[in-house]
Parts: sequence; structure tokens; C-alpha cells
Amino acid sequence: MKKFKNLKIAALVFAIIFLNIQGFSQSEIWTLKGCIDYALDNNIRIKQSELSSESNKATLLQSKLDLLPSVNGSVNHSYGWGRSVDMATYEYTNQKTTQDYFSISGNVTIFNGLQNFNEIKKNQYEYLASKYDSDKMRDDISLQIAAAYLQILFSHELVATSRESVEVTKLQIDRTKKMVDAGTLAKGSLLDIQSQGAAEELNLIKAENQLNLAYLDLQQILDLEVIEDFVIDKPQLTIRKKPELIPAMQIYRYALINLPEIKSAEYRLKSSGRSLAIAKGNRSPSLSLRAGWGTNYSDQIAVFDPADPNFGEVIPFGDQFNDNQNRTMSISLSIPIFNGYQVSTYISQAKMGIINSEYNLQLQKNQVRKNVEQAFADAVAAYKSYNATKKSLLSFREAFMYMETKFNVGMVNSIDYNVAKQLLTKAESDLLSAKYNYIFKAKILDFYMSKPLTIDEYK
Repeated sequence: MKKFKNLKIAALVFAIIFLNIQGFSQSEIWTLKGCIDYALDNNIRIKQSELSSESNKATLLQSKLDLLPSVNGSVNHSYGWGRSVDMATYEYTNQKTTQDYFSISGNVTIFNGLQNFNEIKKNQYEYLASKYDSDKMRDDISLQIAAAYLQILFSHELVATSRESVEVTKLQIDRTKKMVDAGTLAKGSLLDIQSQGAAEELNLIKAENQLNLAYLDLQQILDLEVIEDFVIDKPQLTIRKKPELIPAMQIYRYALINLPEIKSAEYRLKSSGRSLAIAKGNRSPSLSLRAGWGTNYSDQIAVFDPADPNFGEVIPFGDQFNDNQNRTMSISLSIPIFNGYQVSTYISQAKMGIINSEYNLQLQKNQVRKNVEQAFADAVAAYKSYNATKKSLLSFREAFMYMETKFNVGMVNSIDYNVAKQLLTKAESDLLSAKYNYIFKAKILDFYMSKPLTIDEYK
């Protein structure tokens, strides 16, 4: 019974270990969306842009709080020796003195040419612009990840095509060797086919290296350490019909409304306008209100009424605190008359800032227009190239099959066979390149239309 119990425990331990091993051996499959989401959550440059936006948000809050009155209090306790002025009695003393001072003061700006209001609006525009800057960085990194992801898919298909080509050549080598042994072909034909097989094996190695580098590029964009079992989802991408592309100008008009770089430039133009309003506000008089309260204590203040039984004694702290209180309130008006043309310089610089912001906005619009036009032209050209390459591949495939049949019966030499095989291999590689080039160009157009970056089958 005890032996049976030990067997049960051992089996349970083995099952737990096996399940853990299975759990650790199953690697996570990374989809394109998963890669993008991970980068948006962990990319350091995005985090830095978000910090910049939060800093601008704090600046905006502070400009709003600057509208509140400023209130400050002070307490001073001092000892004195020798001849000095007692600030409580304003008399000279030549002995040890103890003095205390207490005060609270407040100041509020009533009007200063609306500079505080314009400062709030300026900081608000800067904050919104920085948020769109962060969105722009997110878009850029998302596109980088999509390009790297598609490069991996392309490299996978290229490896598969290269491996298939190697296998076909191996079969042909075996077939040619039998024909050479039978005396129907010269040994030179076998050597030529073997040379072709070695070249194709080299191409396979290059394709595998390219695949490894593609995985490395994606992991580096994600700021991941190199993971040996990094696996991505590999959907089957097939282009089945002619795409219905939205006209370039329609995409451009949509992009002008929605792209973050355009919105950022627009808000910075508005911010420049508020900077001009602030500069002009320096010409306006400023009106402020100030109020204060204070009291003091000194050990030199004594009862001076001879009739008082405490005559000559220092007045207690509490009595002095109440009796020596003073309150003030003042209104201050400051009128700028001449300040070395500083205000005029500020206004002139602010006007130039507006012009520069207008230039920046126009540059952004021009760049977006060029990018959309280029992406549209690239997508159209890529689709045409894909179709042409697809037709070319069919021709090369038929030509190779015909050449292979003739070679097997000794009607053509190995040189002609190898040339046909090389042309077929190149056509297959060109088709893969054209397919993924079109898919990526189409994704760029989707990006300008604010569509999510996903990889679906193209039907």
C-alpha cells in the first residue's frame, strides 16, 4: 500500500514537471497588432514624448493658477547688542534687545493687458500640439513595425521558395546521375546540375540569414532582447483581385483633417498668435491690488504711564501682539512709457514667429501631399508590377517544365536547363517581392485614411 502511494506521488510530481516544461516551451505568437500594442506601451521614445506632453500640461495648469492672488507670510525673531535702532520703538538703544515681527501680505493682478489670459491660451495650444507630436511618433513606430513584420513574412516565403527549388534540383541531380550511369548523358551534364544545386543551396542560406535579420530588426524596434523562440503569426496573404484605391486627392483631403502632424502645426500657429497678443499686452497699463497685515513685539517697549502699577515693566507679548497690529491696502497702476523699445522688439519677433509657424504648417501640408501622391503612385505601380511578374512567372514555369522534359530525354544540354531554372527562381523571387511591396504600399494608404494597421487576406 505504501509502495502504491509512493508511485502516485511520483506520478503527480512527474505530471507537474511535464506541464511546466510544456508551458515554458510554448512560445507566444506575436501578431502585428500585438507587436504594435507592445511598442506603444513600452517604446522609450513614445514615453519621452508623453513626458513632454505632461510637462506642457503642468505648465498650462500653472498659468491658470497664476490668476489666483499670491499670499505670503513672514516671521522674524532677532537679538541685538550694542547701539541699534529698535524697529518697534524707532529709538536708538545701546543694550541687548529682543524683537519679533509677524506679517502677511497678498497681491493680485487686476489687469495687465490680458497677458495672463493669453498665456493660458498659448500654453493650452502648446499642450495640444505636444499631444499630437506624441501621436505622430506612435504612427511612425507603427509603420516601422508593419514594414518589419511584412519583411519577415516575405523572408519566410522566400525561404520556402528557395527550399523548394533546392529539393527540385536534388531530384534532378539524382535523375541525371542515373542517366549518366546509364550512358545516355555525358558526365559534364551532371557536374553542371550539381553546380546549380550548390548555387541554390547558397541562395537558401542567404534567404535564411535574411529571415534571421528580419526577426532581429523587428525585435530591436520593439526594444526586446533577442528571443530565440520569437514567433510571429503568419497569415496567408493572397492578392485575388484588382484593388479599388481611393483617389490620391481624396486621401490627401482626409489626411489634412486627421493627421497629427497637421494638427500639431495648426496649434503651434495658434500659439504664435497668442505670443503676439502677449507681446502687445506689454504696452498696456497694469493694475494690481495689494493688502497686508503686520504686528511686532520688542522687549524695549515698557509701560510708560507712571500711574500704572506696572510702570517701567515690559508690556507682555500678547498685549503687544494685539496693540501693534497694522493693516494696509494699496492699488498700484503701472504705465509703460519708454523701455528702450523692448516691447516693439517683442512684437516684431512675435510677428515673425507667426509667419514662421505659417511656413511650418504649409511645409507639413506639402509633405503630406507629396507622401500621399507618392504612396498612391507606388501602390498603383506595385500592383501593375505584381500582375506583370505573375504573368512572367507563369511563362517561366511553363518554359522550365518544357526544358526539363527535353533535358530528361537528352534533347537539350545542362547549360540550357540551368539557365531556365535560374530564370524561374528569379521570377519566383520577383513575384514575392512585388506582392509584399504592393501590400505595404496599400497599408500606407490605409494609414493615411486612419485605418488600423492589420494584415488580412487581400481578396
